[in-house]
Amino acid sequence: MTQFFLAAQAAQSGGGMSFIIMMVAIFAIMYFFMIRPQQKRQKEIQNFQNTLAEGTEVVTGGGIYGVVKKIDLAKGIIEVKIADGVIIKVDKGSVYKDMTSTPVQK
Repeated sequence: MTQFFLAAQAAQSGGGMSFIIMMVAIFAIMYFFMIRPQQKRQKEIQNFQNTLAEGTEVVTGGGIYGVVKKIDLAKGIIEVKIADGVIIKVDKGSVYKDMTSTPVQK
């Protein structure tokens, strides 16, 4: 009976280091496949928002397609024309895509 307990204790004592290595490997995989690409995408969106110009075709966070008509950098508001005679005001942070550079998928 005592041999069984000694064998069980010996098996458990060697598993600590492999557990730490496995956790570090899992974190590294999550970083390179999930966190880093998301940070890169967020940086691209922020660069796009900072370089907006009048006449750019955009898509808002709500899925509204339109053309930028006026930019107020002091307030962070963009006026987007979505139809003839219809202009809406949206926050600069809710404009995500430039439709002129995005290929249309069929």
